[in-house]
Amino acid sequence: MSDKLVPTLLTALIVVVVFALLWWGWRGRVKRQSGLSELTSPPRDLLERATARVDGMYVVTTYTDQPLERIARHGLGVRTNAEAVVAPDGIFLNRQGAPDLFIPRHDLRAVSTASGMVGKFVERDGLVVFTWDLGDTRVDTGFRARSGEESHELEDAASALLGA
Repeated sequence: MSDKLVPTLLTALIVVVVFALLWWGWRGRVKRQSGLSELTSPPRDLLERATARVDGMYVVTTYTDQPLERIARHGLGVRTNAEAVVAPDGIFLNRQGAPDLFIPRHDLRAVSTASGMVGKFVERDGLVVFTWDLGDTRVDTGFRARSGEESHELEDAASALLGA
């Protein structure tokens, strides 16, 4: 045997074990969150009635009272590119490579900005944060627009839903 084979195999084994533990932990998180409500489907004509459309990045959804605890259920713990669409019925996050997310207007509780959420930190007020009710659970969902101007547009359009 070559003197490089054993260290190479040992390194490969360690990498496989680490990824297996990560997968096991994520799967456990999803199981622990099995009591969360199902996501609401958006109305069919929502995109036609959009008041704002902003490209950017879906950051994460966390428990409002536990900002470092990702919600993994429904794919909400996975950061993806997305388009945020605000319409009279609510906010639709069209996510690439993950299930879409619709926040009905009647579940929306607050719209704010933040400099970071678990896993993503940016400049001051660089994230738009939607606080809403997922069934009986209050959660925060973060979105990062491509520009500051689009971030303000999204924040204003979403905030208008609270007064409607």
